[in-house]
Amino acid sequence: MSVTAASKTVTAADKTGAHTPEAADVITGARERIDALDDRIIGLIQERMAVSAVIQEARITSGGRRVNLSREMEVLDHYRQALGKPGTTLAMTMLELCRGRV
Repeated sequence: MSVTAASKTVTAADKTGAHTPEAADVITGARERIDALDDRIIGLIQERMAVSAVIQEARITSGGRRVNLSREMEVLDHYRQALGKPGTTLAMTMLELCRGRV
């Protein structure tokens, strides 16, 4: 079965799933804000990764281990208390990113 090359105008309602133009406008604006927040979050995680690398280098240079498990448990608990169980999963992913190559 072939698909015809008929063009279809995609409306804001189509892109957002909204049923009114007003709702589509609200969703579009909110998504733009989420995209900006995501960019900031990514930047902060990258900054955290850099700071973590400094800590790891100092620890390894002094004869210590790359990872301090008691500190990681503190971080996991902090995220869990702030965000509930999904916070633990988020913290685990962030810690994995910040450990670098193990």
